[in-house]
Amino acid sequence: MTIMKKFLVLSFSVFAAASLVSGSLGDGYDQVDDAYGAIMERHLRDDGTVSVLYKKDRYLYQVTFANGRSVSESYFHVKGTDLSEKEIAKFLKANRAGATWMPSSTAGQRRFTRSDGKAEATYAPVNGRPALTVRELRGKP
Repeated sequence: MTIMKKFLVLSFSVFAAASLVSGSLGDGYDQVDDAYGAIMERHLRDDGTVSVLYKKDRYLYQVTFANGRSVSESYFHVKGTDLSEKEIAKFLKANRAGATWMPSSTAGQRRFTRSDGKAEATYAPVNGRPALTVRELRGKP
């Protein structure tokens, strides 16, 4: 393979990985819609939040909006398989907001806390599928 072909393949791979995680906590409807693709379902919840399920490529994204901005996001494979360590790291990185994620796992549950104390993440089943869920912590500094 020529150097130019290798460069193009590498560039495409980086671009594809970057597009994988272009939405994040705090984003508004338009930003999330643009990042996560086709809307599969939308539900108004009793507490006034809106839950939206998106599908893009091989992923499902379940996003909860409060006051027009994302406060919780769950990431799944369409086929219901586990996310890889690399995928988990990419989704966490998209939601770091200048902070870092630290593992804080407990027995039987993988957890992560953000160094600014404003978000947490859990890798556990959601609706019967393995998912990484990142959520805003309200009332934290």
